[in-house]
Amino acid sequence: MATSSPPTEAAEALSPTVSQRDQWIVESHVFQIYQLFASIPPNAQSLMLEVQRDKHIEYLTKGLHHLSSTFSVLDSNRPWLCYWIIHSIALLGEFIDDEIEDNTVDFLNRCQDPNGGYAGGPGQMPHLATTYAAVNTLITLGGDKALASINRDKLYGFMRRMKQPNGGFSMHDGGEIDARACYTAISVASVLNILDEELIKNVGDFILSCQTYEGGIAGEPGSEAHGGYTFCGLAAMILIGEANRLDLPRLLDWAVFRQGKECGFQGRTNKLVDGCYSFWQGGAVALLQRLHSIIDEQMAEASQFSTISDVHEENESLAGTSSHATCRIKHEGMNESHSPDFKNIGYNFINEWRASEPLFHSMALQQYILLCAQDQDGGLRDKPGKRRDHYHSCYCLSGLSLCQYSWSKRPDSPPLPKVVMGPYSNLLEPIHPLFNVVLEQYREAREFFAGL
Repeated sequence: MATSSPPTEAAEALSPTVSQRDQWIVESHVFQIYQLFASIPPNAQSLMLEVQRDKHIEYLTKGLHHLSSTFSVLDSNRPWLCYWIIHSIALLGEFIDDEIEDNTVDFLNRCQDPNGGYAGGPGQMPHLATTYAAVNTLITLGGDKALASINRDKLYGFMRRMKQPNGGFSMHDGGEIDARACYTAISVASVLNILDEELIKNVGDFILSCQTYEGGIAGEPGSEAHGGYTFCGLAAMILIGEANRLDLPRLLDWAVFRQGKECGFQGRTNKLVDGCYSFWQGGAVALLQRLHSIIDEQMAEASQFSTISDVHEENESLAGTSSHATCRIKHEGMNESHSPDFKNIGYNFINEWRASEPLFHSMALQQYILLCAQDQDGGLRDKPGKRRDHYHSCYCLSGLSLCQYSWSKRPDSPPLPKVVMGPYSNLLEPIHPLFNVVLEQYREAREFFAGL
C-alpha cells in the first residue's frame, strides 16, 4: 500500500497558522457587514448606523435588576458590573431610578473593607481594581450620599499598604504588581484628592521599566506590550506629571498601528480586533493627542541627538572612545518631573486648549463600533459572532464618545455633525479620558473632594 510522503518545506510554509485562519474569519465577517452596508439605500444605512439607545438602556437596566446564574463566576467582580452598567447608562445620557441608586450605594458600602479599599463583594479581600470600579461608580452616581460614603482616610491607608519598594503597587495583599495596579491606585487617589508624594514615589520608574522595544507598555517589565496596560501606564504617568519620561513618539507609533483593516483596534501585535480596545487603545491615543507638544519636542531632540551622535561616533571611531556617557547624560535629564502640582493635573489636563487633530482614524473606529460591535437588540460586543456583554458595552461606548469629541477643542464643546457618524442623535456624553467617567460627574466629584 502506498504511503503519503511527508510535506515539503514549501508546502509547510504555505499552510496557514491558527492565528492566520482566525484573522481571515474575522475579516470575512467584518467585510461582509461593510459590503452589505455599502449595497443598501441611504435610509437603510442611516438605520444601521443609529445608536440603539433605547435597546441599550433596556439591556443595561435589566442587568441592574437581575443577572442569571451564569454570572456567578463574576462574584468577585460585582463592583465592576456596577461600573460597566451604570457608566454605560450615563454615557447614553440616562439615569437610574432612586431605588436602584440607593441600593447600589448601600451594596458598595458593604464591599468597603473596614481597613480601607473595596472588595469584589461583601466579606471579600479589598482589591485595587474593584476599588477603582467602586469609586468610579459612586462618582457616576454623584450626590452627597454616594460621594460621602467613600472613606478616604481608610482608603489612603490601604493604598499605602499596597505600595511596593520598586515603585509599583500590589493589586491586593500578596497580589500581582503591575501597571494596572499603578493606574487604579493613582487614578483613585487623584480623583479623591488624596494623591501625595508617598503614593507617587518611584511609580514613574516602575512604569518606565514596562515600556517595551515596540513602544507600548507591558503589565510588568519583560512582558509584551498590551493595549490595556498601555492606557494604564500612560494615564498614570500623566497623573503624576511624568509622561515626558516615556518614549512618546515610539508609544504613539505602536498604538496607532494597532488600528487594523477592520477599522477597530487590536490589543497586541498580531492579535484579533476587539471592541473593548476602542477605549483602551483609542483612549491612549486620545491622551497622546493632548501631549503633542511633548511628542514634538522629543522628536526634535531625537533628531538633533542622532545628528550629534553620528558626528561623535565618527570622531570616537578614530579616537577609540565611547558615546555611552552622552547617552547617560540624556537619560538622566529625562528623569526630572516638570509638574509638582500633581493634585490639579487631572483637572488641568482636560481644560487646556487642544490644537491637534485626532491621531487615529476616528470615523473608521465609529464605523466598526456601530456596524460590527453593536447588537441591534441592545448591548455591544467584542466582534461579529460574539455575544453582547456589559464589559464590552462599557468600553465600546466609551470609545465611541472619545471618537465623537476627538475633534473638539474643548472637552465638552459639541462636535460638528460631520465628525459624528450616523445621525447627530448618536452623540454620547463626553468623558474625562484619564478616569473614564462622564465629564460632568467628574467635575462634581472634584468640587466635592476639593472641599474636604
